[in-house]
Amino acid sequence: MEIFENVPKIRYEGAESKNPLAFKFYDADRVVLGKKMSEHLPFAMAWWHNLCAEGTDMFGRGTANKSFGAKPGTMEHAKAKVDAGFEFMQKLGVKYFCFHDVDLVPEADDIKETNKRLDEISDYILEKMKNTDIKCLWGTANMFSNPRFMNGAGSTNSADVYCFAAAQIKKALDITVKLGGKGYVFWGGREGYETLLNTDVAFEQDNIARLMHMAVDYGRSIGFKGDFYIEPKPKEPMKHQYDFDASTAIGFLRKYGLEKDFKMNIEANHATLAGHTFEHELRISAINGMLGSIDANQGDYLLGWDTDEFPFDVYSATMCMYEVLKAGGLTGGFNFDAKCRRPSNTHEDMFEAYILGMDTFALGLINAAKIIEDGRIDDFKKNRYSSFESGIGKDIVDGKATLEALAAYADKLGAPKNPESGKQERLEAVVNQILFGAK
Repeated sequence: MEIFENVPKIRYEGAESKNPLAFKFYDADRVVLGKKMSEHLPFAMAWWHNLCAEGTDMFGRGTANKSFGAKPGTMEHAKAKVDAGFEFMQKLGVKYFCFHDVDLVPEADDIKETNKRLDEISDYILEKMKNTDIKCLWGTANMFSNPRFMNGAGSTNSADVYCFAAAQIKKALDITVKLGGKGYVFWGGREGYETLLNTDVAFEQDNIARLMHMAVDYGRSIGFKGDFYIEPKPKEPMKHQYDFDASTAIGFLRKYGLEKDFKMNIEANHATLAGHTFEHELRISAINGMLGSIDANQGDYLLGWDTDEFPFDVYSATMCMYEVLKAGGLTGGFNFDAKCRRPSNTHEDMFEAYILGMDTFALGLINAAKIIEDGRIDDFKKNRYSSFESGIGKDIVDGKATLEALAAYADKLGAPKNPESGKQERLEAVVNQILFGAK
């Protein structure tokens, strides 16, 4: 039975199209820098927002019907969400999905029953996958919603809760491997603290690392060959979260010897909350060899929380894709961890939101490729550091210089000239010219 019977298969119609249920810029087969657009942009559906979120907020009940013809809270509803999800992805041409364990099934009072339900639903998903080209991008465990995790999972003060978290991770890894997932994500939604008065930060971070090491060991033992990811976020729901931003998370991984197995899953809205740009977090991850996957959304700069909006900022998407292309691409993909606005509550709105996001990143890809092919930005950046390509500068880069030698050079010099202009405004004008100039 067709669930979205009023929605046709979404096709590319070009920038002049007025059809809201058509791509204007995302042309899967268009070749950009030697690869198809679909290869540059492996999009994924977020199970939780798309199939579960009903528009509930702290001030009101849900506005969207996500029952898909079944009674919520039942296994029939869980299967209806699978049916809806696969129809949705096939109509959009989305090739991947991401999930939390409790997105897939209603959580039971006993973990043995929850695991039984997860086995049943993952069998059902696997059958669906066999008849399509849809794959699992990554899985994870929800260790933040249930009251037991009020003090975190790895950072909890309760050994019993810690063991329960380990059990959830084990099962989520089992399901991820069963579904052929490329990655496994740790989002430390409550791995942090409200006040130092009751918190042993060192002990909590040690325990988080112990849990991650156990997850890596178990994952590898059952044949998981993909990347583990940390998804940085500075705050909300906790006041201070341990994975504040990419730099903090990378430092944590290196301190505890986890850097060979983990990469970053960077979310645009989380970068905003950390006081960074999206492209900053991508650049820091890339230069450390840890750019893995992306949660493709955007935040509202006027609101200080995680609004998870569908991306429409083409400039931001362009800067994102510039970083991704310069880094050689992702090991993961672009997961739309985004939700329709509360008044956008129809099934058609779900499709139009994904069309918006996919078109935005398609434009970002096209623009980023133009910036790279134009060459002026990269050439200027290279020339800006040309003093390190010869003479004393090259000695510094080659590791031949000593502090004494540099001091002697400075003595002879007397005083250096001021550095040449950084030409920020010129470069920003170049970007605008490439984005909005003559075709």
